[in-house]
Amino acid sequence: MDQNYTQQENHSEESVQSSAQQEYGQMQDANSYQNMNGQSTNSYPEMAAQNAKKEQEKKMFRKGLRRGILGTIAVILCITILGGIIYFNVNKSSLLSTTTALKISLIEQIIEEYYYQDVDTEDLREGLYAGLLEALDDPYTAYYTAEETEALEESITGTYAGIGAGLTKDADTGVVSISFVYDDSPAQAAGLQKGDVIISADGNIAADMELTDFVNCVRGETGTTVSIVYERDGEENTVEVERAEIQVPSVRYTMLSDSVGYIYISEFTEGTTEEFEEAIAALSEQGMTSVIYDLRDNPGGLVTSVTDILDIILPEGVTLYMEDKEGNRTEYTSDADCLDYETVVLINENSASASEIFAGAIRDYDYGTLIGTTSYGKGVVQSTVPLTDGSMIKLTTMEYFTPSGENIQGTGIDPDVELEYEFLGSEEDKTRIAATDTDDYTFDDYMLDNQIKAAYELLTAE
Repeated sequence: MDQNYTQQENHSEESVQSSAQQEYGQMQDANSYQNMNGQSTNSYPEMAAQNAKKEQEKKMFRKGLRRGILGTIAVILCITILGGIIYFNVNKSSLLSTTTALKISLIEQIIEEYYYQDVDTEDLREGLYAGLLEALDDPYTAYYTAEETEALEESITGTYAGIGAGLTKDADTGVVSISFVYDDSPAQAAGLQKGDVIISADGNIAADMELTDFVNCVRGETGTTVSIVYERDGEENTVEVERAEIQVPSVRYTMLSDSVGYIYISEFTEGTTEEFEEAIAALSEQGMTSVIYDLRDNPGGLVTSVTDILDIILPEGVTLYMEDKEGNRTEYTSDADCLDYETVVLINENSASASEIFAGAIRDYDYGTLIGTTSYGKGVVQSTVPLTDGSMIKLTTMEYFTPSGENIQGTGIDPDVELEYEFLGSEEDKTRIAATDTDDYTFDDYMLDNQIKAAYELLTAE
């Protein structure tokens, strides 16, 4: 994507530098003024010596300033080359004018000279990039460092290289334990189980680290091994686990009765469509004639993922369309093949973006009943632009509209049946269910959720 820039400021370097020196001089004058008010006046020889010292400092500052400017421009040019996506000429940039480059360098020099702690220059650079996008005042537009980009891509793809076990840390004791183990994962093959207390990974003590940092010690490159020390029933054990590519499940399903299926979608990732198809096939074989789609607390995900699933569910027609600021329109459609199940969709205030696309299409096609509370209200779409140094920007590029033409930005989607969540069991039931694997939930466990219960009763009413 090429971007052309026009130069809006045409100050000479000399005039800008003079202005920068003037700012710096004003700062020095302010310091001198404070000293004069706080101390007795110095003798003439002392003042002359101080003035000479100040003049020398100014010369050094001007020299450092010139170096800083050249360094700043060099960094910017380097980023342009590395990015390989957006090309521009510094001299023609309306944003990156000589004035701006000088001011950035001036601020950097002031930070280095006066800030009370040492500062990492790379952190300042990353802050510049992040601040540029924050200036758009858009909560969905952001700059990602290389490390943050890697984490975001894991979330989007639903895959990572690790052992396939979830970890949780007790806030009071600091104890890290396994909360779940994926089927057919390296953790399961190594004999690790839910409830095992993890002591260390490759010598890194779990209790001494933030959970996120410790998880990064457990994860690594596919095919490498990690040495896990864990405790079970009071005995300490060590096991070598070979890391593998882990596909994080985004779909969970079960039959609630002989005819009612339940499908929970946690997020719309690259693998969600395939998982959804497997769920529909499995439940159909078990006699499903009606279905509950649970999208509560689903933050969204990939547009292509949710529209592919809507193509499976809905009859022929537009399932979503998007428009950019120029009015250019992109449509997603469904073919004539569709599912024929009586449907309920559960949503709440945390159902956002792609999950709202799903709910809005079901509603507009009159293909099911929405139960719960008004959804989040995110009616804009972001595009990711990777840079070859490993960083990335995520930019809001379009608005999206439901099939009926509604944009739900800031308003959300209202359910057909408004119903606040309520747990219908006792505190003991809540504690028991929290410790139970979802695969082991019984029908009665599901019915303790008043929204699932309402959906089930609607689908089974005669």
